[in-house]
Amino acid sequence: MILVDAALRRRAEEGRPVRLAIVGAGTMGTKVTRQVATATPGMEVVAISNRHPERAEAAFRAVGHEDLAAVGSVAELERAIAQGRPAVTDDPGLLCQADGVDAVMEATGTIEFGAGVVSAAIAHGKHVVTSNAELQGTLGPVLKTRADAAGVVLTDADGDQPGVIMNLYRFALGVGMRPVLLGNVKGLQDPYRTPETQAAFAADAGISPLMATSFADGTKISYEMALVANATGFPVGRRGAHGPRWEGHVEEGVDLFPREQMLETGLTDYLLGAHPSPGVFVYATHDDPVQRHSLAYYKMGPGPIYTFYAPTHLCHFEVPNSVARAVLFGDATVAPAGGPVVEVVALAKRDLEAGETLDGIGGFDTYGAIENAPVAHGEGLLPMGLAEGCRVLRDIPRDEAIAEADVERPPGRLADALHAEQLERFSAPTPSTGPRPTPTGR
Repeated sequence: MILVDAALRRRAEEGRPVRLAIVGAGTMGTKVTRQVATATPGMEVVAISNRHPERAEAAFRAVGHEDLAAVGSVAELERAIAQGRPAVTDDPGLLCQADGVDAVMEATGTIEFGAGVVSAAIAHGKHVVTSNAELQGTLGPVLKTRADAAGVVLTDADGDQPGVIMNLYRFALGVGMRPVLLGNVKGLQDPYRTPETQAAFAADAGISPLMATSFADGTKISYEMALVANATGFPVGRRGAHGPRWEGHVEEGVDLFPREQMLETGLTDYLLGAHPSPGVFVYATHDDPVQRHSLAYYKMGPGPIYTFYAPTHLCHFEVPNSVARAVLFGDATVAPAGGPVVEVVALAKRDLEAGETLDGIGGFDTYGAIENAPVAHGEGLLPMGLAEGCRVLRDIPRDEAIAEADVERPPGRLADALHAEQLERFSAPTPSTGPRPTPTGR
């Protein structure tokens, strides 16, 4: 990213690299480690925590690091960082506490565990970058208030769709446009997919069947767009968003969305089957007829709605940009601007019977759908991110939204406590009346 690359080069020349610690040595954590080591001068991964430390060791060794330090205390980790030895541990708390760590990346994709990591990192004054839309879509607003109070940045990562959409949104605002729809592109939508139906795809892609199922059943895109909605104030037009099928170019899909709604409140939505895929897009307007004439001359079309789009989102390749933006510029790629604008609520994927225990995101029991927060809170609906482990108290037919009163939650979960704090802090639901001001980092 322009500006970020120059700042990182200066840090490299000065011998003061940005020091990143990663929690989670799965696909994302391992790939980010490679990207930093091979393509990001001015940044170093100084430590990785993983439940099985051998996976953290493998991530470092894959990029040529052999002199590793297995650490079990903050003092040992700080000593390893000072010596320039990449450190591995099974205790993420060490990464959150140690001096010598500028930013912590939460890359586990979990909610309960991830909430603990993010809370601890913020409490110890670390900037936090997540690759975890599910966590941010469930608890982002309350975690952001804690980050603000601590004077640090909390952001989800560039490279995934929410971050790329926000880059387009900010670009459109920066050239004087008024965004009216923030869009994603999705290839498959079937809420009844399960880890069994997605097993072959998951194996081929090298991801878990749960993750593959969340992509197919609509839960993942609901979380991705929740981050965008909560960052901008743009609501959804209906539960689950409109999501019209369109196999043409995103530029030609503008009339598939309710124009009056777009122009009045802005919308968060997606196109199903459009191209370029996988890509993201922003529809925006301009009120100045002189500028509209210039836009036509610059081949943007006659308007009044213009399209900005990115044909790619390069996931781990772009994560270091978010780390650098947070540490060097105090700038969040994508973060809540206030209270929840939307929630991702849980719907029954099959007929559920009283007494069953729900299996959570990407499973056999439920799928997530984005819903405007005033509706979700007013109807007392269960957040998808808190569904796992809940015991069903009544029979619930397929496709029915699950209410808080329909389940008994497991005791003692941090995520439940944080969500309760979030509801209390933002007890007056954020009105969905249009876009919020331009984001300004933290």
